[in-house]
Amino acid sequence: MTEIGRRLVHVSGTGLPALYLLDLVTWRELQYLLAAGLLVAGVLEFFRLFVGLDWWVYRRLTREYERGNPAGYALYFVSLTAVAFLFDPPVAVPGMLMLTVGDPISGLLGSNDAGRGKRLGVLAAMFGVCFLLAVPFTTSQAASVPWLVGVAAAAAGAAGATLADGVKPVVATYVIDDNLSIPPAACVAIWAVLLLGG
Repeated sequence: MTEIGRRLVHVSGTGLPALYLLDLVTWRELQYLLAAGLLVAGVLEFFRLFVGLDWWVYRRLTREYERGNPAGYALYFVSLTAVAFLFDPPVAVPGMLMLTVGDPISGLLGSNDAGRGKRLGVLAAMFGVCFLLAVPFTTSQAASVPWLVGVAAAAAGAAGATLADGVKPVVATYVIDDNLSIPPAACVAIWAVLLLGG
């Protein structure tokens, strides 16, 4: 699959938080949907890694370093589900969108190998996109903080997501995929600023 096709699959995950934003599901129902998606991904990954399930979609969508490790789509569900259960919507939704929208845009602008950082221009674009995704939520009434604190929280979250996207560290030969790290890095940063400034 081309890189653009892979990124389109990635951005399709925006439909999950969009269900909540469009009032089609409650926050609790979205948590359950994500948990169900995580369960399905876990079962599929078990069969792929330990039983030898070899569907064509795996060959088309997984990267070389994912062949013997959990694939990006499973890590995607782990991180989205984790932030949905750990944080309230004004914190969790921006972190989700930074993964589902910000990361594909960044990936189209430039990729990086494990252990190497992205170019400065790509990082700046990632930061800008993530900031714009976050600020409507962190400055909303639901965030319950002064406007400047909300702006600072959006900037902190964008910085966390950019850092997670910009470098893929390798720990004991395992690549820490940004599908796993972007939402938690963004949400923890947003939460910390909102807590300190609230």
